[in-house]
Amino acid sequence: MSRFKRWLFPGLTAVILLILIIVLGVTNTKTSKYLWSVDQRVSNMSDIIQSFNTSLHQAQETAKQVQQLQFTVENNKDRLTSVSEAMKQLALIDTLTKNIAAIKCSLEHIINNSSTTGGCCPVGWTVFESTCYFFSSDSRSWTGSRDWCETQQAHLVILRNDKEWDFVTRNTIPQLYWIGLSDSRTGRWEWVNQTPYRIERRRWIPGQPDSWTGHGLGGDEDCAHLHSDGRLNDHHCSARFRFICQKHSLNI
Repeated sequence: MSRFKRWLFPGLTAVILLILIIVLGVTNTKTSKYLWSVDQRVSNMSDIIQSFNTSLHQAQETAKQVQQLQFTVENNKDRLTSVSEAMKQLALIDTLTKNIAAIKCSLEHIINNSSTTGGCCPVGWTVFESTCYFFSSDSRSWTGSRDWCETQQAHLVILRNDKEWDFVTRNTIPQLYWIGLSDSRTGRWEWVNQTPYRIERRRWIPGQPDSWTGHGLGGDEDCAHLHSDGRLNDHHCSARFRFICQKHSLNI
C-alpha cells in the first residue's frame, strides 16, 4: 500500500502533464491555423490595396488625358472659328477678283472695239456659248500645252457635245491641235479633269487610236489631237502641235 502511494502521485502528475501537453498541442494547432488564416487575409488585403492604388493611378492618368483633350478641343474650336472667318474672307476676295477681272475684260474690249456678247473673254480668246476658247499659234508638247493653259486659269479643251465639236473644228482645220484627252495616267482615255471618255469611232481617223510604238520616241501614243480633217488621232505626247485652251467666260 505504501508502494502504491509512492507511485500514485508521480503517475497522476505524469497523466496531468500528458493531458496538458495534448491540450496545448491542440490549442497550438488551432492557433497556428488561425494565424495562417489571418496572414492570408492580410496578404489578400495587401493585394486589394495594391490593386486599388494601381486603379487610382490609372484614373488619375485618365483624368489628365481628359483635361488635355478638353484643352485641345477648345483650341480647335478657336482654330475652326479662325478658319471659318478666313474662308469667308477668301470667298469675298474671290468674288472681288472675279468682278475686277470682268471690269478689266470689259475695258479691254471697249479699247479694242470688240464685242462681249455671250460673256467676256480675254483679248485673243473666242467666246462660244459662255465659254472662252484660245486657239494657239505656237506649238508645244501635250504636257507643255496643258501647263500653259493652267497659267491662264484654263485647261486643254474638253469637247462635250456636237455643237462644241463643230465650233472647235471650224477653227482648227486644217491644222493639228492638242486637246485635253489622254490615256497616260491610267491607261484608259480620260479628259484632263479625269472624266472618263467613251470612244466614239466616228470622231476618230479609221484605225485610231492604235498606241503605235514605231515612232522611236519611246513608249506608245498616249495623247489625242485634232487632225487636219478635224477627226481625232493619238500621238506621242512629246510631239509639238498647236493647242486649244478653254475656260468659263466672265459675266458683265
